[in-house]
Amino acid sequence: MSNSYIDDYRLYLANEKHASENTIASYLRDVTQFNAYAVNRRKALLSVTQEDIDEYVFWLKGNGKSAATISRAVASLKSFYGFLVMRGTLSETPVVNIVMEKAEKKLPQILSGKEVELLLNQPECTDMKGYRDKAMLELLYATGIRVTELISLDLDDVILSAGIIRCRSHDKERVIPMYPAAISAMSDYITMVREQMLARPDETALFVNMSGERMSRQGFWKVIKHYQEKAGIKKEITPHTLRHSFAAHLLENGADLRSIQEMLGHADISSTQVYTHLVKKQLKDVYNKAHPRA
Repeated sequence: MSNSYIDDYRLYLANEKHASENTIASYLRDVTQFNAYAVNRRKALLSVTQEDIDEYVFWLKGNGKSAATISRAVASLKSFYGFLVMRGTLSETPVVNIVMEKAEKKLPQILSGKEVELLLNQPECTDMKGYRDKAMLELLYATGIRVTELISLDLDDVILSAGIIRCRSHDKERVIPMYPAAISAMSDYITMVREQMLARPDETALFVNMSGERMSRQGFWKVIKHYQEKAGIKKEITPHTLRHSFAAHLLENGADLRSIQEMLGHADISSTQVYTHLVKKQLKDVYNKAHPRA
């Protein structure tokens, strides 16, 4: 029976909340893990108490889970039980007054300007893959879009003549400009390479894999790790590293937070303000390394 509640919750997240696939997967993973924990203790999801939630948090801590992981798990359960209350399955939620340790806020890793140049120069435009990879990396750094948004782009989302892309996320659309080198790389890929890579002529995806089908998140992950190793960059690069670098470098060079917020597609300005702390930390690090009396 518990699985049917979880299935209903999945449909609610997808159809009513319009949550992204990654968000849905994260919430369901947390709820499913808690369900397994409850079943192991002969507890049904609908008979769980606040005490059970407290014990679960204690169990997660005992298994070495970080404060951030535990906080996310509790948030997922709060959302799930809130859904059950909303639809009348339960009269009240057991997820109340949970005392949480503050998760240590880690600032995102960014590349220096030189490291970005080094990474972007790695793809060699000698074959179709090189042209495609060059266009993908240049576009990511030019626009700061998320990797999920990158692989969701269709050909008609790119307007080369205007030097912009249209990016859709959560039923919202934003228009982001590209710098000349990105426009050039995109133009080369679209006019000379993309059509030859397609598995079928009616494919709408902007970026395709070597089988001619829409690029996947995992596929892009392999691409960026390959060029990180090729460039000899020691920092851990994730699919979001170029997005973080884009925002921090814009801020360093005088862009205002509201404009960066709009380009990144942040609903809340507080998400964008993280980059202010990041730039301040970078300046402090430079000061400590360079000042003779630091």
